[in-house]
Amino acid sequence: MGGGVNGAFGRAELHALYDRLGIPGVVDAHCHFMPQPLQEKVWEWFDEQAPVPWPITYRGDEQQRRRWLEELGVVRYTSLNYAHKPGMAAQLNAFTLGLLDRDPKVLGTGTFYPEPSAAEDVAGMLQDPRVKGFKLHLQVSGFHPDDPLLHPCYEQIQDAGKVLILHAGSAPMAGRHTNTEAVGAMLERFPRLKVIIAHLGAHETEHYLELASKRVGTYLDTAMVFVDFGAVPPISSEAKARLARLQDRILFGSDYPSIPYPYEHQVEGLVRLRMGDGWMKAVLRENAMRLFGGQG
Repeated sequence: MGGGVNGAFGRAELHALYDRLGIPGVVDAHCHFMPQPLQEKVWEWFDEQAPVPWPITYRGDEQQRRRWLEELGVVRYTSLNYAHKPGMAAQLNAFTLGLLDRDPKVLGTGTFYPEPSAAEDVAGMLQDPRVKGFKLHLQVSGFHPDDPLLHPCYEQIQDAGKVLILHAGSAPMAGRHTNTEAVGAMLERFPRLKVIIAHLGAHETEHYLELASKRVGTYLDTAMVFVDFGAVPPISSEAKARLARLQDRILFGSDYPSIPYPYEHQVEGLVRLRMGDGWMKAVLRENAMRLFGGQG
């Protein structure tokens, strides 16, 4: 599992970059670890229904996938389970707590769904200090982010100072509620809520970069952006300039393990931006360590 898409940036180049930046490795703010049966269902969807050919590079069991991350120099990573129907959240949250027991490098993230148990699901996860935030995926789960059943959840997350990781954009496929108005209504209601907009908010990147420049507590991750793969289009020169100005709000993310290229290529895409070592160090590690807390 090495080498960039064009073979120019592989494992050796990745670790040489860490050495140059003076960091032990990367913190991956967009990494998924699901129960194996669910993970295989996700891979089955990519195999059969993805909008473009999407080969899974890191198809393995949990132990193997954790070992690959260690070899890549990933020092901390999120779990990012998300419920897409009622009754799932409790089971996924229990799995995440077990994963935290198996690997202290995990930045634990819970999930919830607009159902009567939602507030209780969040409260239960917040009892564990290893839980750093919560994940929602509007495109897959298909609910409105400002659903009143979710309001007690956001209030608890906001008050606890935790993070909401939100797939809000319409890439790679639009969902019923992947629109900026729906997300904006929720964020206006909870102004102190810290939120990470996944995938730079693609295809609405320009909007979410502008939002981050105005709203305190808004971050974006780089998962599947700046790579040689057609799921997310290139950003404009204006957006790139704003990306540079938002150095302290951008987090490295990969979307591991369901990516159609080697992990190193996601880092290579950031290197190609030529933002400078300060920007790279902040994005690859420092911003996530400050936001999530902990050692690594």
